[in-house]
Amino acid sequence: MKKMDYQNVKGTQDYLPEAEGIRREVRRTLEDVFIQYGCKPLETPILNYTDLLASKYAGGAEILEEMYTLTDRGERDLALRYDLTIPFAKVAAMNPTIPMPFKRYEIGKVFRDGPIKAGRFREFTQCDVDVVGVDSQVAEAELMVMALDAFGKLDMDVTIQYNNRKLLMGMLEGFGVEPDNLNRAVLILDKLEKVGIKAVVAELAELQITASTRSSIEQFLTDENNTSLDYFDSYPKENPNVRDGLEEVKELHSYLDYLGITGQCVFNPFLARGLEIYTGTIYEIFLTDRSITSSIGSGGRYDNAISGLLGTDETISTVGISFGLDVIYAAITASRQDVQQTSGIDYYIIPLGKEKEALRVAADLRQNGYTVELEMSNRKLGKLLEKANREGFLNVVVIGEEEIRKNQFKVKNMITGEERVREMSLSEKS
Repeated sequence: MKKMDYQNVKGTQDYLPEAEGIRREVRRTLEDVFIQYGCKPLETPILNYTDLLASKYAGGAEILEEMYTLTDRGERDLALRYDLTIPFAKVAAMNPTIPMPFKRYEIGKVFRDGPIKAGRFREFTQCDVDVVGVDSQVAEAELMVMALDAFGKLDMDVTIQYNNRKLLMGMLEGFGVEPDNLNRAVLILDKLEKVGIKAVVAELAELQITASTRSSIEQFLTDENNTSLDYFDSYPKENPNVRDGLEEVKELHSYLDYLGITGQCVFNPFLARGLEIYTGTIYEIFLTDRSITSSIGSGGRYDNAISGLLGTDETISTVGISFGLDVIYAAITASRQDVQQTSGIDYYIIPLGKEKEALRVAADLRQNGYTVELEMSNRKLGKLLEKANREGFLNVVVIGEEEIRKNQFKVKNMITGEERVREMSLSEKS
């Protein structure tokens, strides 16, 4: 029989126990923070109707190019979710009696047939929190504080960049960008940090905007005061997007300033977030040292999604934040390669031909809340003690003839070398 050439689908990967142990610890840390902030758990299907994910109130044209689509036996058009946001908006639309404000968190796999780079795959895990029913920027402020709290617990130094889509769109409108070109212009500006001003201006020229409009945008990009809110006060407020966007940015800044976190939360007037879903505040989270250039979290306000799915013109205030488990894992492993991982095992039990008795000892320890690994091979004791050291087991117990005769066993602490004796009951249970 010919051996199969096994390999993972491009953009997916396996996580062996040591790696998955780190990832699970990140998940637990994030989940604990989400719960601490009053968020309720939710789970949504991976499989959705294509019409839902392709709705004009969803991710927009750019992300639809990366959507995995399929049909079932009934020839229904289905798709794998590309984020957790639209499935959540669907839940909110289908359950109008949920008490508001409603804060939920969800951790789950999503799929995008997009470019692959460090920390970014085609199957990946997102950890999301969303809030429905809060008009005030206090919702954004709490999510940003929550992010700083979570990354602090993960011992990661991060910076949150934030902006407002209304403000950015209003500025572009004021410079003379036509409505049909606004979303494209926003996507071009979103590349500023990656490609630089010259490349952005060159790409804007392809939109066939006037020379004066292009000149105004270039001046906006290069003005040394453009990160100051006072800079925007000098612009006419006839444009409602500029007026409302600036008001929201100022409100958010007042919360961040009061909390003393403006050093970690930085206003970036060109941050755009490529998805068309966003209607107000937007933010992205980066490692401060930029050892990984991709964002490790992002989000913003999307007030039209739920109402759009409901078919109503009334906006429903919704804001969310998403953490990328895979890119966080990549950042942790890149910065902590020399850190030895502990096993999480409290007791490692080695039976010397006494498997029944070892099973009883393991069961008793587990019933007392300990994590126990029972050795089930017949390798020599020396090799098994090497394994205990290699895998970082805290305590080792050997069960042999002498232990059975004395009805007690020794527990050896593998870090200190200290030994202590414990009694054991080996009588058969009825």
